[in-house]
Amino acid sequence: MPNSVDPVISAEKVGKHYGHFRVLQDCSFEVKNSEVVVICGPSGSGKSTLIKCLNGLEGFDEGRIVVDGVSVGDPQVNLTKLRSRVGMVFQQFELFPHLTVEGNVMLAQRRVLGRSTAEARERARMLLDRVGLLEHSAKYPKMLSGGQQQRVAIARGLAMDPKVMLFDEPTSALDPEMIGEVLDVMVNLAKAGMTMVCVTHEMGFARHVGSKVLFMDQGRIVETGAPESFFKNTQSERAQRFLKNILHPMGI
Repeated sequence: MPNSVDPVISAEKVGKHYGHFRVLQDCSFEVKNSEVVVICGPSGSGKSTLIKCLNGLEGFDEGRIVVDGVSVGDPQVNLTKLRSRVGMVFQQFELFPHLTVEGNVMLAQRRVLGRSTAEARERARMLLDRVGLLEHSAKYPKMLSGGQQQRVAIARGLAMDPKVMLFDEPTSALDPEMIGEVLDVMVNLAKAGMTMVCVTHEMGFARHVGSKVLFMDQGRIVETGAPESFFKNTQSERAQRFLKNILHPMGI
C-alpha cells in the first residue's frame, strides 16, 4: 500500500519508441497529493503520449511509472481497476451518443464499481450539479454544446472517485467562447484539492492554477519548475521561444 507521503505519481526515466523514432526519452517527474502539474510544449513533443502512459492507455519501453502504489508497466496489473482510480478527460469528449447525460455518468459506476442504479444515479446527479449541468441530465450529447459535453466528460471521470485526474488538452476541440466554462470547472477541482495532470496550451491556467510546469520538446522534459519561475525566469532557450510565440500574440 502507498504511504501517505509517497507521490501519487512517480515516473522514472520513461522511454518509448516506434522503431528508431524516440517518442519519449528519459522522462522523470513526480506528482504529489493535491498538486496540479501542467505539461506544455510544442505539438509533437510527446505530451499526450506521456500522459496516456500514466494509466496504461499507451505502453512504454523503458523506465517505470507508479500510480497510487501500482506499477503501471507490470504485466499483471489490472488496468481496469487502475483506470477507475485515474480519471481521464480527452480532447474529444468520447461520450456515448445513445445514452443520456445522466446515463453516461452512471455507466462505468455500475459496470466497474458495481454500484446500484440508485447509487449511480445519485452520484451522477450530484456531479452534474457540481459542473452546472443538472438541468441537462435527461438530454443526449448531441443536444449539448462542446463545452457542455466536455463538462459531462469531467463529471463522468469524477464519478469513479479517482485519486488523480488526467486532462489531455481538454479545451483544444472547443470554440473559444466555450473554453472558459471548462477551465472554470478545472479551477474549482484544483481548489478542492484534486490531484491533476494537465496537458494544455492554456498558459493562464498553468500560471495561476498550476503547482508545477513541465516543458517538453522532442520527447524530453526539458525544463521543470514552479509557474512563477517558469514564466519569469525560463532557463532553456527552447522554452523561451515557446513562451514568446504563445504568450506575446495573446498579450499575456
